[in-house]
Amino acid sequence: MYQIYTDVVKTILQVRRKNVKNQIYELRTENNISQGALADKCKVSRQTINAIENNKYDPSLALAFRLAEVLGTTVDKLFLYRQ
Repeated sequence: MYQIYTDVVKTILQVRRKNVKNQIYELRTENNISQGALADKCKVSRQTINAIENNKYDPSLALAFRLAEVLGTTVDKLFLYRQ
């Protein structure tokens, strides 16, 4: 089951950026978490969080899972595909 889920997530993250809307900013602000605090919990820089929120950087699969865990959601809900 985990392998299937991982394959789906990899596919989602490989889709071109313009077709993927991430919910990181929305979930982060709903949970009153600053970019710096989220960065610390995910062991990345605040600039990385900012770049991901602004669709300037695609996170690794491992980072996507860490973000989802910290924000209390799943990766597929964190990154929404739109056509």
